[in-house]
Amino acid sequence: MSRLNANLLLLLAGAVWGMGFVAQSTAMDDLGPWTFTAAKFALATLSVLPFALRESGRAKSPLPRGAPAGFAAIGVMLFLAAILQQIGIVTTSVTNAGFLTGLYVVFTPFLALVILRHRAHWVVWPSAIAAFGGIVLLGGGSVSALNSGDILMIVCAVFWALQILLVGIFAGPSGRPYTLSVVQFAVTTALAALGALILEAPSLASLFAAWPEIVYGGVFASGLAFTLQIIGQRYTTAPQAAIFLSSEALFAALFGVILLGERIAALGLLGCALIFAAMLAVELVPMYRRRPAGPAELPTPHENR
Repeated sequence: MSRLNANLLLLLAGAVWGMGFVAQSTAMDDLGPWTFTAAKFALATLSVLPFALRESGRAKSPLPRGAPAGFAAIGVMLFLAAILQQIGIVTTSVTNAGFLTGLYVVFTPFLALVILRHRAHWVVWPSAIAAFGGIVLLGGGSVSALNSGDILMIVCAVFWALQILLVGIFAGPSGRPYTLSVVQFAVTTALAALGALILEAPSLASLFAAWPEIVYGGVFASGLAFTLQIIGQRYTTAPQAAIFLSSEALFAALFGVILLGERIAALGLLGCALIFAAMLAVELVPMYRRRPAGPAELPTPHENR
């Protein structure tokens, strides 16, 4: 897959996630955050499991050593990010949730540099700042006094960034995107279900009341979007992936206009333009600057510049 097609998959994942914020918020009218998270990812596990079994049956070699542990670690990061986001959305606005979660676009290249010593193409840094600036403008240009939900959103953004980094490490070498998806979903389901049993009192009536949100969150926002992320990240870099995935805030605003009749202020339109410019920059600038590789600088099979 070309880097362009991979980034388009990540863009589609961002679109699906953007509409998912509405489902996450409205589901809290009937369910607790732990129950909703467990139900959503249980459905995500079931929706991807047939593809994972088919993938394993066609595999010509076993999983690389360390891949199962890596998949489980990705699941833990996904769980921490998802449950903090879901708890936080109870006490903050959907708008604040969208652009505070978008902080991962800044955290990802920073953590890649600190933890992995990976130096991103120079255009990623101004693009990351521009994308986050666009997210802020999309939210109105300011953040109201931070409450506990806002703080949880900022913390969850760190775990989203770590999840993106780990997917970048294990998705390519393993060659099992569906298996990775199933494992991370199953880990998240198990941990969230344990919390629901301890902290909440889930009932069939409450689950049925929130079934549209659970279906969208499980099949589309989780099963489809996270699998698109894993497939796409096999052919692009983690910092670039963060830029394209951050478009979820842009799509959240667009779906608000289309489905809910909301309006985007002039400041928000400027934010949309900044996000779009950032995505174009990370895609086009490396192509413009690329030189033919000489004998001493042939790229590795998974190298993206």
